[in-house]
Amino acid sequence: MFHSDTRALIDFWTALSRAEGARGGLPDRAMLVPEALGPRLKRAFLAERVGEDARVRLAGDWLETFHDSPLTGAALLSLWRGGSRPLVASALRQTVREARPVVVAATAGGSAFEVTLTALRGDGGGRELILGLYARAPGPAPTERTAHRLSAQASVAVGEPARPRLTLAALDGRRLA
Repeated sequence: MFHSDTRALIDFWTALSRAEGARGGLPDRAMLVPEALGPRLKRAFLAERVGEDARVRLAGDWLETFHDSPLTGAALLSLWRGGSRPLVASALRQTVREARPVVVAATAGGSAFEVTLTALRGDGGGRELILGLYARAPGPAPTERTAHRLSAQASVAVGEPARPRLTLAALDGRRLA
């Protein structure tokens, strides 16, 4: 069972992905109305995919306080402990490749979190964007007022993939994707 904020972002993204302007299961960035996230906006971020990582474009003030740093321009993977980065990089690829939300279970500062990653088509159909949200599990607030790095425990994709898996095919002896 997901946190209510995680579920709200999944439902919000799912509605966008099924709207008329979505292509290949990915909603366009222009379809995103940030105010629709309401009080969750302070724990949300928007990042642009760059290779295996993503660069934060915008981040809510709660996130910047939690990480004790301005996040604009920061590498998304730098917010995670080194051993967690391969799992998070895989989750970033999966949300774009399969056009469905991926939730990463994480811990930091003695608290448990769900970090939801959803993909958007970039402005003008350019690079993919990642809309993400931190949802803290009930319990004590993170300890200490320091820059926290997240430790990923597991990730799970939500719902059915909106994009079919790519397979190789041959035509007249030539391989095609």
